[in-house]
Amino acid sequence: MPKLKASVLKSKEMQASSDLPISVIIPVFNEEENIKLLHERLTVALSELGREYEIIYVDDGSTDDSFDLLEKAAENNESVTVIQLSRNFGQTAAIAAGVDHAQGKLVVLMDADLQNDPADISTVLNKLEEGYDLVSGWRISRKDPWLTRRLPSRIANALISWVTGVRLHDYGCTLKAYRQEVFDGFRLYGEMHRFLPAYAAQVGARIAEVPVSHHPRRYGKSKYNLKRTFKVVLDLLTVKFLSSYASKPIYLFGSLGLLLIGSSLAILVYLVLDKILRQRSLIESPLLLMTVMLFILGFLSVFMGLMTELLIRTYHESQNKPTYVVRQVIHRRE
Repeated sequence: MPKLKASVLKSKEMQASSDLPISVIIPVFNEEENIKLLHERLTVALSELGREYEIIYVDDGSTDDSFDLLEKAAENNESVTVIQLSRNFGQTAAIAAGVDHAQGKLVVLMDADLQNDPADISTVLNKLEEGYDLVSGWRISRKDPWLTRRLPSRIANALISWVTGVRLHDYGCTLKAYRQEVFDGFRLYGEMHRFLPAYAAQVGARIAEVPVSHHPRRYGKSKYNLKRTFKVVLDLLTVKFLSSYASKPIYLFGSLGLLLIGSSLAILVYLVLDKILRQRSLIESPLLLMTVMLFILGFLSVFMGLMTELLIRTYHESQNKPTYVVRQVIHRRE
């Protein structure tokens, strides 16, 4: 009999991470005072790596001189690409634009306000080379105000970790390193940049967290405030739905519907027993109206779940979108 030979066919060509080119993506919005120093430090940090790299600045509709400064940086360095968006679309859209134009197999995201340290790029990349698909920075010693920034951030991090099951200390740290194929499993919409680790976990990404430096803002004004805390809560509901119920929405709407219908039937049984034992009128009791309302709401919830199931199936089938992500395929051949 001929001997069996094992051959491994991977979904993506793999090679040593230290040989892969790097794309550093930086969203920029009104950071004219920080750009020159940022670019100097970034160029030094990347040059010390001794690896092929590109820097992608995404101007997210800046109204100051940020774009002019970025344009000059691109003229003096062939490794620099500047993408100017037509208006301010938000950080998630800016990141998406950078990812779509990135040529590197490893992608690093960071802020333009100099609170992230370019020297830490080597730290997240070194951790990535241990076999992870996503490495997130952890700002252990944050240099932000405690009441308006650090306290809400701690609450948000704990809440996001609990809801998504992806436990990180610092979801808000923009400094993260990814393998390019991680972004193949989802598209960036809305304000989902802060939940990238949670979305990456849905496609099977291996995630790690490493401590990084954090510096106080020297120039400009922070774009973050307490209003974003409420947005985080609303976005988290979307993340939970997409992560747990996107493929089977009937589990959410159906469970809620059955709970409402069960509650209405329980109240109805109580009313009937109350009528029999105490001779009280069913019509005069306000619980009868509640029974009817709960039953209708429960029926509508189940119906909505079934309709959403049809929409999800249509979505997957019309786009030929698989309901799974393959990491690698192994064949045994003669």
